[in-house]
Amino acid sequence: MTIEQAVLQNLRELPPEQQQEVLNFIQSLKQNSLSPQPRSNLYGLWSDLDIEITEADIAEIRQEMWGNFPKEFPL
Repeated sequence: MTIEQAVLQNLRELPPEQQQEVLNFIQSLKQNSLSPQPRSNLYGLWSDLDIEITEADIAEIRQEMWGNFPKEFPL
C-alpha cells in the first residue's frame, strides 16, 4: 500500500469535519513549501508618490518615538 492509498483510506474513515481539518492542514503544508516571495524595496513601493525621506527625517521620528522612553528600568 502506498502512502497516498493509506492517507485516502484513513481519510474516508473520518467524519466530514475532520476531513476538512485534514484538507486545511494539507493546504497549509503546500503554502509553507512554496518559496517565499522576495521582499520589495520600500523606495520602489513609494517611488511614484514623490516622497523623499532623509536621514534627518528618520532621526527626528526616532526621537519623537523613543525620546521619553526610560533609559533604565527599576528592578
